[in-house]
Amino acid sequence: MAYGAYGLVEVRGRANGVRVLDQMCKAAAVTFETENTRNGGHDTIVVGGDISACKAAVESVVENPPCPILSSWVITGPSEEFVKIMDEWKAGLR
Repeated sequence: MAYGAYGLVEVRGRANGVRVLDQMCKAAAVTFETENTRNGGHDTIVVGGDISACKAAVESVVENPPCPILSSWVITGPSEEFVKIMDEWKAGLR
């Protein structure tokens, strides 16, 4: 499902990814989309929702991190190619 925005947060370790996801979902009306673990245990958590909700969710972990945050981003108005990549992540193809 395509959203108005996606929020991405990268951390080290799946357990930290769960902590970040929990905080993001409590902070705003976002939906868990997928996670991707690569590159020595870096876990990228992806949530979807409207622009303001994704911004609030990402800001909640950047401003009050439950663990070290390696990277964060909000993608507004995602391109078709980005949505395709998210679908491939969900299907385990990438």
